[in-house]
Amino acid sequence: MITIKDTISKPELANMPKVAFKGNIYTISSEGEMKKVFQALKHYKIVGIDTETRPSFKKGKMNKVALLQIATDDICWLIRLNMTGVTNEIKEFLEDKEIKKIGISLRDDFRQLNSCRSITPQAYVELQQYAENFGIKDKSLQKIYGILFDEKISKSQRLTNWESDELTESQKSYAATDAWACLKIYERFKDMEGDGYEIIHTESDENDKQTQTSI
Repeated sequence: MITIKDTISKPELANMPKVAFKGNIYTISSEGEMKKVFQALKHYKIVGIDTETRPSFKKGKMNKVALLQIATDDICWLIRLNMTGVTNEIKEFLEDKEIKKIGISLRDDFRQLNSCRSITPQAYVELQQYAENFGIKDKSLQKIYGILFDEKISKSQRLTNWESDELTESQKSYAATDAWACLKIYERFKDMEGDGYEIIHTESDENDKQTQTSI
């Protein structure tokens, strides 16, 4: 049985060891590379996904999605949408009913992708809703991962330029880790469904009381 808390504080998260994706990362920026990636993806039933957008510091201005990350347990493809656009292959992948796509805040991601090209995503799992089903109060990828694994995902690269001519190694690691973490969170939730879990509920009062529920 797995024991988890329903929320995690910033100090708790700050003291956790950092985690990063350790598999192979491939940056995709051409049509030829794109076709090979999506041929390979047909062999997978489940992947983690995420997107990155160059931050805008002007009120009311939103940049287009610059990067789509697709991760398995040991491979992550970083597709540079600012160079390729939302191609037929990307549309077909997102609309594929046979490949389960795991992510967080997917409604925002899909809305931004739809501003580039009309898509109707299929077979996706929203982790914020999934986490809520387990009694977890936190909504961010970093906090949900911390609750489940006692490890911290670094967010230091979030506001960097995702439209740079070349992505830095730190950017690549950050982007791959986010997509891979979505997949690992989903796998942990499936384990909890099968093996049972105990959740520690934290009450927000002056005594910081805690209660436990077993499922």
